[in-house]
Amino acid sequence: MLNDKVKNFLHLHFLVFIAGFTAILGEIITIKAIPLVWFRMVIASVLMFIYIKVVKVKLKINLKSIFRLSIAGVIIALHWITFFAAIDEANISIALAMFSTGAFFASFIEPIIYKRPIIWYEILFGIIVILGVFIITQSEIKYLTGIVLGILSAFFSALFAVLNGRFLNQHTATVISFYEFLSGVCFISIYILFFGGGFSMDFFSLSQSDYWYLFILASICTAYAFIASVYIMKTISPFSVVLTYNLEPVYGIIMALILFPEKEKMSTSFYYGAIIISVVLLNALLKNNKKIKRKSS
Repeated sequence: MLNDKVKNFLHLHFLVFIAGFTAILGEIITIKAIPLVWFRMVIASVLMFIYIKVVKVKLKINLKSIFRLSIAGVIIALHWITFFAAIDEANISIALAMFSTGAFFASFIEPIIYKRPIIWYEILFGIIVILGVFIITQSEIKYLTGIVLGILSAFFSALFAVLNGRFLNQHTATVISFYEFLSGVCFISIYILFFGGGFSMDFFSLSQSDYWYLFILASICTAYAFIASVYIMKTISPFSVVLTYNLEPVYGIIMALILFPEKEKMSTSFYYGAIIISVVLLNALLKNNKKIKRKSS
């Protein structure tokens, strides 16, 4: 009989597969990163609000908590903007490969936030991941802007995951997600109003297919996946969550090669670097899973 922690780990792997499909949607949707993330967060916020009303979740929290969740909401908005911008500037493979550096950032951020010693093997895994990134950068220097954006996206993702781990001590996953999405929408809206040309008719003039893909992105890949990923951090550490999400490139790159073979075909060195990253992260993941099984037995 599987206990809750093992069930949550299986659930986490399903969410990682969904996350890999997010990159595919980012390639298919024709609008740029900032409006894409705005639509994603608006639709997801509305869906969450409907869910909150149906199940009667209490949203009342203190101002201090709202402020903290708002900061996290801005961070997740920046993560998504830089991620989709990396796809625009390079391609899915580059954006997803750079996302793997999240484990390196988490190995530093989590000890600082949780005030625990830095674990030497987490740093070692991170350094080897950076080596893989270096190999990729050397062979794909034409995608340098996309590489930098992808690394920034990984940093924001790791920071966000660690912060959310602390919020779960006080609030439910649904409340956390709802306030973070609202703050993300406000942050991007202010940017669009003052620096992005405002909300003109052209801003909302999207193709029917774009709206459908945005709905899939906002519902399955965001509202559901977001609440679920926050919830599982009740039993799984933020580092383990970030580490597991680093398998996202494996799923995403395979899907991208199948769906967009012309654009996603990379140099041999890219795949050498990607294999180094994947093997190291898979090794770390297996060690984490073995540790969990020993505790649950």
